[in-house]
Amino acid sequence: MRLVIKVCCIVCIFATPFILWTLFNARSTTGVTFQVTEKSTLVGTLSRLEEQGIVRSPLLTRVLVALFGNSNLIKQGEYTSSVPLSDFALARMLAAGKTSANYIKVTIPEGLTVLEIASILHSNIPNFNTPQFIAKALPYEGFLFPDTYYFLPTTKADVVISVMRSTLTKKLEPYDAEIVRSGRTFKEIIIMASLLEEEARTTESRKMISGILWKRLDIGMPLQVDAVFPYIIGKNTYEVSLTDLAFDSPYNTYKYKGLPRGPITNPSLDSILAALRPTNSSYLYYLSNLSGKMYYAVTFEQHVENKRLYLKQK
Repeated sequence: MRLVIKVCCIVCIFATPFILWTLFNARSTTGVTFQVTEKSTLVGTLSRLEEQGIVRSPLLTRVLVALFGNSNLIKQGEYTSSVPLSDFALARMLAAGKTSANYIKVTIPEGLTVLEIASILHSNIPNFNTPQFIAKALPYEGFLFPDTYYFLPTTKADVVISVMRSTLTKKLEPYDAEIVRSGRTFKEIIIMASLLEEEARTTESRKMISGILWKRLDIGMPLQVDAVFPYIIGKNTYEVSLTDLAFDSPYNTYKYKGLPRGPITNPSLDSILAALRPTNSSYLYYLSNLSGKMYYAVTFEQHVENKRLYLKQK
C-alpha cells in the first residue's frame, strides 16, 4: 500500500506542472470564434475545437466544465474571444454559457487617435472608464490595432489596451524579418505608417508617398507633412496657415527635421505595409487635390506649378 501511495505521489509531482501548463497556456495565438449548434454535445464540441487548434486537452477541459457546474449540456450560440483562450478560460466560458450575446461588438476604424477610440468605447461599453483609458493608452498611440473586437460590458481599460496591442503584434508577426531587413526600427515604421494613413487614400499612393518621405529623411530634408496639423492643432490640412506652419511642436515636420516624436494615428495594416514597402521613384514632391487625386513632381518648380494647376480646382 505504501508503495502505491509513493508511486501516486511521484506521478502527481511530475504530472502537475504538465497539467497546469496544458490548462493555462492557450494553444491558439489569436482570438477565437466558434459555433455551438442545438445538437452539439460537449464531447463533440471539444473534439472539434481540438482539431481547429483551440483546445489542448478535451479531457481536462471537459472535467473543468463539469467542476464549474455543467456536465454535458452547453448553451448553443456563437462564442467569441478577442484574445487567445486557454483550456481553463474556455471551460469557464462554456460552463457559464457566455456566448457572443454576452459580448459587445466594437469596431475601431483605421486611422483614429486614442481620443477618437476612447469616444467609440465610451459610446459602446456601459460605464467604461474613458479618462483612465485615455491616460493609459496615450503612450501607445499608433500601436493600438484598428479592428473589430468583442468585449464584456465590464471590460476594463487595461484589457482593451492589451488586446489591441497584442493584435498589432500578431498581425505583424509575418513581417518581423522584413522589418528587420528594412533598416528601420519598428517605431519608425509605425510613425511613417500613421503619416501615410492620413496623407493618402490608396495603397498605390501610400507606397509612392512612403518612398518620397523616406527619401526626404535620408537626404536631411524636412518631411513637411500637412497631416500632422489636425493632430497638433485640430485644423484640417486645407485650413493650415503660414502661422500654423511655425507652430512649435515636436510633431511639426515643417519646423523640425526627421519623423515626428510619435505616431499621429493608429494606422491600418495597409499603411504599415506601405511604410515597409515604399515605391522608389525620382519624385521628391507630392500633393493631392480636394478629391484625393495625387500629383507628383521631381523639382520644386514642378511642384509649385502643380499647386497652381490643381489645388484651385473645384
